[in-house]
Amino acid sequence: MSTYLAFDFGTKSIGVAIGQTITGTAQPLAAIKANDGIPNWDDITKLHAQWLPTAMLVGLPLNMDGSEQEMTLRARKFGRRIAARCKSQVFEVDERLTTTDAKSRLFELGGYKKLSKEKVDSVSACVIFEAWCETQG
Repeated sequence: MSTYLAFDFGTKSIGVAIGQTITGTAQPLAAIKANDGIPNWDDITKLHAQWLPTAMLVGLPLNMDGSEQEMTLRARKFGRRIAARCKSQVFEVDERLTTTDAKSRLFELGGYKKLSKEKVDSVSACVIFEAWCETQG
C-alpha cells in the first residue's frame, strides 16, 4: 500500500487530502491557508513528515480545452516548491471539474451548510487523488 498527499492549489486556500492506493480513495485533511498562493511552508513540511507519503499530487487547473492559464503555472510552481522542500516526487494531475465534483459530494452529504470553501478545497484534493489513481490502473 502506498500513501499520497494530494493538493488542490488556490491563492487563498490549498485543499489537502491523504490517499491510499490499496482502496483508491482519499480522506480530506484541513485546508492550508495561503496568502496569494503562498502557504506557510512549515505546515506543508509537517504534513509530509506526519504522513511520509510515497509521493505527492498537485492538481493542475486547466481550461476545459486543455490549455493552460495563469493558475496552471502557479500550481506547477507550487508543485516544484513542495518537491524541493520535502525532497519528494510530485505528480501533476488534470483537475478539470474536480471542484464541481467536490461540491456535489458535499451537497449529497449535508446540503448547502457543508459547502464551506475549505471543505470544498480538501474534497477537491480527494477527487484529484482518485482521478490520478484511476489513470494508474
